[in-house]
Amino acid sequence: MDAALTTLREEDIQKHLATAQSLVTKTTVIEAASSKSKTEIAGKRRRFVQTVSTSGAKSSRSVELEATLRAITAGDNMLSVAQHGVLYKTRRAIAVALAVADIYAKQTGLDALRGKNASAPLQGEEAERYRAMLEASSYVAAFTAAAYVKQMVEAAGEPASDVEPPSFDFSTPQDALKGMVACLEAAALSSADDSVLLTRIREASEQCLTDLLSRKSRFTGLAAFENTHLKLDSDGFELNGFDDVPGAKTKPLVMTFKKPNEIIGNHIAKYQAMKQAKMLMAYDFDRQLNPFVELGGFVFTFIGDGAPGTGKTILIQMIAGMINDYCQTAGYGFHYENFGVDQISSYQGKSGQNCKQFVNNVLNPRTIGFGTVDDIDQVAAKRSDDRASAGQQEVTAVLMESFAGATTVVRGNCSFGMFSNYPENVDDALRQRAGARWLVDGPQTRDDYIDIFALLAGKNHNIPLGDHTLFEAQIIEKAVSVAYDQHAKPQEEGLFAVYDRFNKANGKLKSMADVGTYLHMIKEAEPRFTGRAIKNITDAIKMRAMDIDLPDEWFEKPETFMHRPYDEKKGMIEELRGPFTLDMVMQEINRYADSEFRYTDKADNAAVDEIIRRERQREKAIDRIAKMKADGHWGA
Repeated sequence: MDAALTTLREEDIQKHLATAQSLVTKTTVIEAASSKSKTEIAGKRRRFVQTVSTSGAKSSRSVELEATLRAITAGDNMLSVAQHGVLYKTRRAIAVALAVADIYAKQTGLDALRGKNASAPLQGEEAERYRAMLEASSYVAAFTAAAYVKQMVEAAGEPASDVEPPSFDFSTPQDALKGMVACLEAAALSSADDSVLLTRIREASEQCLTDLLSRKSRFTGLAAFENTHLKLDSDGFELNGFDDVPGAKTKPLVMTFKKPNEIIGNHIAKYQAMKQAKMLMAYDFDRQLNPFVELGGFVFTFIGDGAPGTGKTILIQMIAGMINDYCQTAGYGFHYENFGVDQISSYQGKSGQNCKQFVNNVLNPRTIGFGTVDDIDQVAAKRSDDRASAGQQEVTAVLMESFAGATTVVRGNCSFGMFSNYPENVDDALRQRAGARWLVDGPQTRDDYIDIFALLAGKNHNIPLGDHTLFEAQIIEKAVSVAYDQHAKPQEEGLFAVYDRFNKANGKLKSMADVGTYLHMIKEAEPRFTGRAIKNITDAIKMRAMDIDLPDEWFEKPETFMHRPYDEKKGMIEELRGPFTLDMVMQEINRYADSEFRYTDKADNAAVDEIIRRERQREKAIDRIAKMKADGHWGA
């Protein structure tokens, strides 16, 4: 989605200031009558419940947000800094929401219908359309105000669980905003201090957004707002249609970062990780698009697999560290988040909600994002695994829909990495949604092991180095070239048999027909080699065509590249790219197909090992039973 950018003007907001001030000072709302009495029984801390049903009854209530905030600190008529912040931000939210409702009215023609209705009441179909559009405008205003409060109010601590949900009236934008103010006032009413106040206000805004999103399908006329991207530079507020916003600014990332020279081996994975960090920084915040998405070569999802201790965690630390450094140079926000087993809940549906929130946090188009799912085989279950928990199955469904679902939008501001020691235990469909495969196999050669020992040993010794040039094998360009050349032939035995048959029948790759023939032969040997696998391979080939190392100088100063307009950045990248060759095609096919055969072989070997283990147990049991029978203990 290439959303159109709409910049809110301060003068459009200021003209609604008087209305906003009146709503936060004193207003009246009409709500459904509560079945709970507000009068406590004498000597008890319980409320009296009326025996007569008041369901469907309405009652009016006076809402005075400013007075409620002032009453939080007993004996002090002056608002504290936190209280004033809530009041000011709520008033600002209302003024911004009314300005956005005006924009919606102009976009949809509602303002013309409003003028026509003022001169003479509308009739028939035109009146019905006017009512529907006015309700949609009210919905947009309420959503904008709640999103503003959620983004602008920062709170620490656990979310409040007893905040009452809002009661909205969508007759007019002002009526809808009254409902939000009433919800905020009710949350403030039960706040013991400023810390609790901020937590409850933020939770109230969450409740408003949740309630609004649940009602969204009931309104017609909202489609015009879906692709609208609103931006208020002075406040740092952005709204992208009805995308739920993560909210308050993220805290500084606390992580032990690693430098590329601290990783020994894993040459292709390290090289692609370094490229990925630079590709993310080409993202254009105004256009909300990355040139690499348009030109090809952007990696939205990838999976890194390898044995325990081969360097997956340190690879995550390297990518996050590089992106964090680039974002600090450019002045961009950076959000890193890991989804782990601790977020699997025993409550039905909660695991899926946690996972969806994780995805939305990373997807947030206002920041550069990097999300990881470490030990994906433990977090997300195979759909055929009846021993897996419901929570794991929920996570699998959410990740599949988020990574390559019907509503997935790749803007190029974020990437997701899945890591596992046992990728064969990941659901096939989820694993194939990983566009790139990074084999994290750790140090491999004699030089690698000398380098890693010298690096970890440090300098507190007098042991001579010996006949070795330290870290020469880790020079990235040389190491990657050697690593790619190794994939000119398959590494896995099953794929090599296919490769050998193809070469005997057709010789070296010469045409598109040869490529298709080779792919079809792989499909016959490995049924899981589907159309999605072909797409992932072609994406990887396009990435090789974009196998350009963006110069480090581009990232030393933001104005050199990162702050350039989108079209200029795209042109700078296009000048560096070149065509791909059939050698690259063969390497990428083998690299991807090797991973599928590797996963199959590991799964088969694990199954064979389990059969052997059970047979050994059976033989031991037979011997023990025979001995017990001989001793006369078997029937005892």
